[in-house]
Amino acid sequence: MDRQDKGPSGAFPFVRHHGAVSGVTGSAHEWVVSDKASVLIDCGLFQGRDTGPGGASAGALAIDFDISRLQALVLTHVHIDHVGRVPWLLAAGFQGPIYCSLPSAKLLPIVLEDAFRLGISRQPDQVERFLTVLEQRLVPLPYDHWHTIKCADGSEAEIRLQRAGHILGSAYVSCRYRGDHVTVFSGDLGASHAPILPPPTSPEGADVLVIESTYGDRQHEGRAIRRQRLEAMLVRALADQGTLLIPAFSIGRTQELLYELEEIIHENRQRAMHPFLDWDELPIVLDSPLASRFTQVYRELSPYWEDEARERLADGRRPLAFDQLLTVDGHDAHMRMVHHLAESARPAVVIAASGMCAGGRIVNYLKAMLGDQRHNVLFVGYQAAGTPGRQIQRVGQGGRVRLEGEGVAIRAGVDTISGYSAHADQQDLLDFVSGMGRWPGELRIVHGDESAKRVLAEKMGSLYLRRGLAVDLLTPAG
Repeated sequence: MDRQDKGPSGAFPFVRHHGAVSGVTGSAHEWVVSDKASVLIDCGLFQGRDTGPGGASAGALAIDFDISRLQALVLTHVHIDHVGRVPWLLAAGFQGPIYCSLPSAKLLPIVLEDAFRLGISRQPDQVERFLTVLEQRLVPLPYDHWHTIKCADGSEAEIRLQRAGHILGSAYVSCRYRGDHVTVFSGDLGASHAPILPPPTSPEGADVLVIESTYGDRQHEGRAIRRQRLEAMLVRALADQGTLLIPAFSIGRTQELLYELEEIIHENRQRAMHPFLDWDELPIVLDSPLASRFTQVYRELSPYWEDEARERLADGRRPLAFDQLLTVDGHDAHMRMVHHLAESARPAVVIAASGMCAGGRIVNYLKAMLGDQRHNVLFVGYQAAGTPGRQIQRVGQGGRVRLEGEGVAIRAGVDTISGYSAHADQQDLLDFVSGMGRWPGELRIVHGDESAKRVLAEKMGSLYLRRGLAVDLLTPAG
């Protein structure tokens, strides 16, 4: 069933969707409490072929919906598909506060400074003015506390952030109106077995749940299995003395990969991977200035890590700063690394953004190495329709892909390990609902391909049927 506005009763509050309804990216959901007051949950960039109901797309970033009643913006986390259009929202005249978690408040200026430079202006004075305005608007909130928003019409709304386990600082948002009606926005939920961060726990209950469905039609491999697959992939990919390229988002996925790679190297220390390479000598190249900055913030905010990760720190290990980790900052150093690894027989692992190969430094590596069968590409995250990453993943070795307007033959090996997604899988999403004391009477399934939304809706319907409960299942139209 498709419906943009109002719940089963047709009364306030209701939800209006401005993104992530006909695809995975561009998250923007408006919680409307009256004719004069609403709260926006996220304001993200569109990627690939994803579009918004108002016509926004990856090439049309101006805000395409009415912002006159917006009282506040709440950010679930700082991935670009959830925050990337914040500069455009401010440019459109939004004057309200920007709420997020304490860790997100440290990460957000880094993300949006980069987005502003790429999408609006590289002029230092304009960048500084934007960051100053952002700093003035940011209101960091602690987890698990209700915060009151005073609306222009005299009413009050309340919001509460709770850990989502997706990336550092991620949260799902409970929105309460008049003391009883609760709408929960999941944002992006983390996988139950992900490293570094504790998994999300379900809210007490909700009347309406807006839930993501990125992996609503599949299950991830377990952590032990994916770690074994990653280790086996390293051994196989480096047997030809080539490079293993891993496209990864700068925040979240990169830090999880570093954590797992440190574990693999630690458990294989003083052993040979191949006659020409010891595990202790395997270079892990992090070629992303943004990822390096985010990784530093992850280290600084280790109190937010889960118990196992903090125990490793206590034992003297450095999960995100181990000896084999090499960081590449400047563009010249980046290009030298690309040429060195493409032309030499020095095995290495390279982690670089963007995660969907739609830009960033990974593109230079791909253009230099996809045509050589010594090298391999490993996808560890979702690839949206219309992105180069999806094309490489789909056609594989022997196919072709266009990178920055140039056709490139794919002779390198292409593999995928799904378990490294920072998103919840189907069972995690079902558990999020079944763990509630009071199940929502309305489910809005967003943030997924049509097949993923459809399959998750079927599973949710069966879940409710087994409990003898009624549910209004919606997959909002794009």
